Amino acid sequence: MHLAYPAVLAALLFCTGLYGVLARRNAILVLMSVELMLNAVNLNLVAFDVWLSKAARDTLHSGQALTLFTIAIAAAEIGIGLAIVLAVYRNGGTSDIDKLRDTAEGHGPDAPAAEKAEATA
Repeated sequence: MHLAYPAVLAALLFCTGLYGVLARRNAILVLMSVELMLNAVNLNLVAFDVWLSKAARDTLHSGQALTLFTIAIAAAEIGIGLAIVLAVYRNGGTSDIDKLRDTAEGHGPDAPAAEKAEATA
């Protein structure tokens, strides 16, 4: 198999994840898009490891070992991220990123009228 096939698939996965991060408003979907991007990187690591090991007759498989570490870090990241999203949802009642950003900046529905007038001026 040529190196181009997994590289193109990884590029498509990464672009899909990037679109999901930039276009989605739900925090859980953003986390899922980040996971797609990490899986694209893992696919590239394994594909290039196999390709380089065939060229250099190397049996170290460092790309596959790095992929295992990336998967472990991604699992920890998704666990912590999901815990943060659930805590924010319990406190704020929404997981919409735009509404959370407005609340954090003080422009939400609970902001005082003076701060709202100051923000519009």
